[in-house]
Amino acid sequence: MHRRTETRTWTGSGLKFTGLGHYYPRTHRTHDGEVTLDGRTYPPQTAQELGVRALHVADEDETVEFMAVQAATSALANAGREADDLDLVVLANWTDRQWIPEIAPGVAAGLGAHGALAFDVCGACTGFVHGVQTAASMLTAHPGWKRAVVVAADRFTRRARPGTRGQLVFGDAAGAVVLEKGDPDDPSGLIDSVLDCDAAEADTVAARAPEGFLRPKPELIDLAVRSSLKVAGNLLDRNDLKTSEIDWLVPHPGNNAIHAGVRDGLDLEPARFLTNFAERGNTGCASIPIALSEYAEKGVVRSGDLVLSTAVGSGWYYGGLLYRL
Repeated sequence: MHRRTETRTWTGSGLKFTGLGHYYPRTHRTHDGEVTLDGRTYPPQTAQELGVRALHVADEDETVEFMAVQAATSALANAGREADDLDLVVLANWTDRQWIPEIAPGVAAGLGAHGALAFDVCGACTGFVHGVQTAASMLTAHPGWKRAVVVAADRFTRRARPGTRGQLVFGDAAGAVVLEKGDPDDPSGLIDSVLDCDAAEADTVAARAPEGFLRPKPELIDLAVRSSLKVAGNLLDRNDLKTSEIDWLVPHPGNNAIHAGVRDGLDLEPARFLTNFAERGNTGCASIPIALSEYAEKGVVRSGDLVLSTAVGSGWYYGGLLYRL
């Protein structure tokens, strides 16, 4: 088995998240009391067990492209930038993949970023990590490029098989960041990233044609916990950090069992495990940027905070980001 050189990927690159944004669909469905969906009634304790009190469901006009434009517009405004300032637009999405054209060029056109290179990436629920790592690589490779928008958008509700508990967990949303190249001596910014693949576990979660409904295997929870802990351990070890030195773990959330396993494995107090899973559900690749944006807007996450984000997804992909806001 080959091994990669263990180095801090982005330290000294000057790459930094300068803007955060999110979009939630208009319909916010709550799970108070009994919930009936597609002819199946769930008692109140089912939602309590799954840990999702509410989630958003996109209407037909709230497409991935539409949601991505809204989130990216919000991130640009937060950064104090215009769409014309962008060199690159990267869209992460897995729930609404299409043959051609890719969705990202439509997002760039909707933003007015007519001079930007725009393309899609997938990576399932690791899509945001994939998108940030890809954008960082391209900004670093092109000396004249300064700025990218990475937006993650999924309509996860459409991937829940009717009559299954996934309907109480999967939500729709879009989140975005502006990634800029600035002062390499700035202590804030993107520090490190990893993204790996275990192809032997590719079918642990699948969504196949024609319906595209998610089909997880029973071993998903254990694999997700192990993979998340491996990512966190890798990023912490090679950056000489302890869990106690991280201000926030902002992960891609899966379910309560995965959350408990990751917290226990890292010996992390619950107050520093930051998700909006209870009110937004599992929003696929959008989960990390929407949490960052929402909690920054609320003043919970602040400039200077050291954040670790981990994600796992079908493929089997597992990856993470280490950064200071």
